[in-house]
Amino acid sequence: MKKAAWLLLLHCHLPFVRHPEHETFLEENWLFEAVTEAYLPLLESFNRLMEKGVGFRITVSISPPLCEMLADELLQQRCARYIAERAELCGKELKRLGGTDFERCVKLYLERYRRQLRTYGENAGEAVLEGFKRLKEAGAVELITSAATHALLPLCHNRASAFAQIEQGCRCYERYFGERPQGMWLPECAYSPDIVPLLLRSGIRYTFLETHGALLADPTPANGVFAPLSTTEGLVLFARDPQSSKQVWSGDEGYPGDPSYREFFRDAGYDAPYEHIAPYLSAGAGRHPLGLKYHRISGETPEKLPSDPAAAEKRAGEHARHFVVQRNKQVEELSDYTGTTPVIVSPYDAELFGHWWYEGPRFLERVLEEMDAPDNCVRTATAADRLAETEKIQVCNPSPSTWGYQGYYDIWVSGSNDWIYRHLAAAEEKMVQIAGRGCGNNDLR
Repeated sequence: MKKAAWLLLLHCHLPFVRHPEHETFLEENWLFEAVTEAYLPLLESFNRLMEKGVGFRITVSISPPLCEMLADELLQQRCARYIAERAELCGKELKRLGGTDFERCVKLYLERYRRQLRTYGENAGEAVLEGFKRLKEAGAVELITSAATHALLPLCHNRASAFAQIEQGCRCYERYFGERPQGMWLPECAYSPDIVPLLLRSGIRYTFLETHGALLADPTPANGVFAPLSTTEGLVLFARDPQSSKQVWSGDEGYPGDPSYREFFRDAGYDAPYEHIAPYLSAGAGRHPLGLKYHRISGETPEKLPSDPAAAEKRAGEHARHFVVQRNKQVEELSDYTGTTPVIVSPYDAELFGHWWYEGPRFLERVLEEMDAPDNCVRTATAADRLAETEKIQVCNPSPSTWGYQGYYDIWVSGSNDWIYRHLAAAEEKMVQIAGRGCGNNDLR
């Protein structure tokens, strides 16, 4: 019997932040935190799996704004400075907190920043792009792209601007990874029928869909979200599985909220003596997070306990085993009513793993290791793998949808933000001109 497929997708995206007019700029820390806390730790986990001979296939989307920031020379230099400063601060923190219950946690931070500084020097950003490119070439990772500025495509002012977003996203991918992408992550998983011909025109074969986008399709999919769908034009869509997503994504019901894990909001930027951390704060920003967090979630109590890295590591392993067991049970249940080998699609923001959920990269590493066991009835796969194996795909008309609040566009179109749309329309028109596509509305009718 053919094994069911687990399709893991990690979406890597950050808003474009680059301010050469300032020596330090708080929002640039978003990039540096993601690089040091999420992207590099994830690459380290994937590379360890490769060294062990563990077989895995996952999908990673890297947005054009993130690609450009990772490749930017100024931001690379500032990222290297950020890592060096954090290593220096951790050395001071170790002296301040040595002999306390926080010492183990501080040592882990110090080791990580020193390792990153030693390994990547001034090329940490570029190392992220090169690292994922090597995994792609090794056959472990399928890379896909996203829209040029991560615009919500169904709300673009006109078809020309939506097409410019899609085509420039593909060109960015081609510039960094040497070929045209087959797949695209739609920003905010926002789908509407209007964008289908634009995706196909740029050579995109498949994309991803929020759960209700599939379940409310016409006709109703025979296998729900557990098989790929096709529009009448031929674009293939993979819909999100809510069960596997919720187990990881939900801070209330999912794994990241476990009391053993590191607390995200408690930070040395607020707890440490001001004179101790002042040299490491962005100019004019006052106290802000520094990425050094020494407490664990501890449950429903205002008194947060010191972090216990060994206990958290053990818990991540337990949760990984539980996740894989649940996928096997899910497949057993699905086999009773699906007419095909099921595919379970689990898309997550990559920054969840390591930045928001410190133990997340180790969790994923253990999950992928467990998935590779011979007796496991679920294997990792990518959308391209499934397309190559699926002989017949049901044709339907998916429903417009997003994975935002209420599942549609409420969070982006409301009385609180309606003022911005005339400015966005003007920006879109300028982007079409700069993109140089020369594609007016009539070209796409």
